[in-house]
Amino acid sequence: MITEIQIAGFRSVRNLRLQLSQLNVISGANGCGKSNLYKAVRLLHEAASGRLSQALAEEGGIQKAMWAGGLRRGDRRSDPKRLKLAVQMDDFDYQMALGFPEPLATSLFNLDPLVKEERLWLSGHQRRPSACIMERRNQTAFLHNVEGERVAYPASLHQEESLFGQLGEPHRYPEISQMRERLRQWRFYHEFAVWPGSPIRAPQPGIRSPILAHDGSNLAAAWATIVERGHHELLFRVVAEAFPDSEFHVEAQNGRFQMLMSRQGILRPLESTEFSDGTLRFLCLVVALLSPRPPQFMALNEPENSLHEDLLPALAMLIAEASQFSQLWVTSHSPRLAQLIARHAGVNHIQLEQVEGETRIIGRED
Repeated sequence: MITEIQIAGFRSVRNLRLQLSQLNVISGANGCGKSNLYKAVRLLHEAASGRLSQALAEEGGIQKAMWAGGLRRGDRRSDPKRLKLAVQMDDFDYQMALGFPEPLATSLFNLDPLVKEERLWLSGHQRRPSACIMERRNQTAFLHNVEGERVAYPASLHQEESLFGQLGEPHRYPEISQMRERLRQWRFYHEFAVWPGSPIRAPQPGIRSPILAHDGSNLAAAWATIVERGHHELLFRVVAEAFPDSEFHVEAQNGRFQMLMSRQGILRPLESTEFSDGTLRFLCLVVALLSPRPPQFMALNEPENSLHEDLLPALAMLIAEASQFSQLWVTSHSPRLAQLIARHAGVNHIQLEQVEGETRIIGRED
């Protein structure tokens, strides 16, 4: 389980430490920086998957992702500008520091980050040098191998990507490989493809899908997988609470699946092309949270978007149920959703505010 996340120098986040529990709700007013925290946590996942540069490019490049505020009390003026991300788990403690690319007259790739440092420690040793099993500075790294020896990594590293995204011979470095796989298996859900003409609204080739795609495009196949192999009783109970006058099922024709809805008073089933955006989004959340292959960590960014208030009680019950199997991070601007979740399970509620352009935790003096 993740016990702590530290974010420094990312967009509106100058320096924050967040203590996490099994079920975490991060809330606050629009513009306070909730999504910045979500994006920062996702960067750890993207880095482990070899997509650090691409993820930062989608943010406008490292220049746009960096903290843009001035110095605050306690800042050391001699420190170079850095974006730092760290995650502490029960057994591992990882930190990565990014900087600006060096200006080269011969290169046009000015949006790429420069990975300055990466370190991985065994937890519980207060980051002592003896507990460090991976240390990278710029393009060189020292790792502990399967024999317990500290060795230089034999390949020169690409400066714009994490070591995790370049690790070869993972069997030679079992602890480092284990941490990489942990980060890779995190799941993130933000925007589902509910617009007209999107794949989610059209019949799609159906294969067993224990994991919902990040955009929900395999919704019908993932729904059918839960019905056959997952917690289908809870699936139908949650959907019945949310839509008491409707029933949902999957139609399969020539190997192509699509969602159908039968509704009281309507004489024919409605196809997914006719579903409202809110209905499709809610179904995606249900299927994501009831995955037959739950991840260790899952993050939802503003799941209440496009949902009617009447759907929030069912969503809250679903989130609480899913937290039994996965550690959850829920970013929300709905105080009611946080209150409803707390009726079903213990919640670590982190409330944010923005002061002079800086995201802060309400009630904490830094």
